[in-house]
Amino acid sequence: MSIQLITFDLDDTLWDTAPVIISAEAVLREWLTQHAPNLGSVPVEHLWSIRERVLANEPELKHRISALRRRVLFHALEEAGYGHGEASDLADKSFEVFLHARHQLDIFPEVHPTLEVLANHYALGVVTNGNADVRRLGLADYFKFALCAEDIGIAKPDARLFHEALQRGGAAADTAVHIGDHPGDDIAGAQQAGLRAIWFNPAGKVWEAERLPNAQIRSLTELPALLARWNTDATSNL
Repeated sequence: MSIQLITFDLDDTLWDTAPVIISAEAVLREWLTQHAPNLGSVPVEHLWSIRERVLANEPELKHRISALRRRVLFHALEEAGYGHGEASDLADKSFEVFLHARHQLDIFPEVHPTLEVLANHYALGVVTNGNADVRRLGLADYFKFALCAEDIGIAKPDARLFHEALQRGGAAADTAVHIGDHPGDDIAGAQQAGLRAIWFNPAGKVWEAERLPNAQIRSLTELPALLARWNTDATSNL
């Protein structure tokens, strides 16, 4: 069948994630030091211990990473001596500081031109476990939908997330393809849901899982020709 829907992972597929997360954490820590000095000097290990405790009590937050971060900040602020109301207010404000900084990222230069080409021929969607918002990044116009794990509490590689993407994209599994960098979350997850999966592998890593991706690319610029070739092959086999 010809490809009709293409879904994209975001983090480490359309940009490098580690640098922006490191920067956002530093911005958050600086803000807390200024506005919540009782917490600003608390070791990060303490925040991780709070995170583990929160998840133990509220496991449903595992895939709701924004809500989880807010909750961790709230409990950390309360434990640092801030009253319930003040801790809640500071948690909300500090999370927004983090989220703003989290979007100060460098989109790969080939992303805009590649998405523009693809959007003229296919329906495009986002399937991500992260909390990046394509609207904040000037990418929303390319996509028919953006499906974030935290919106519905289900994360890749759960096939239900991909099934939801198919429904929102109005496509059958055999007419859809997912592109991502993670062998488990993206490739195995998409294939288990019946989609084809393309491994974004710019570093040229060795594939170690038993089931191979349907294709792999080192640059997003390879996508239009690859998909066109698949569509040509599908047509010739009719």
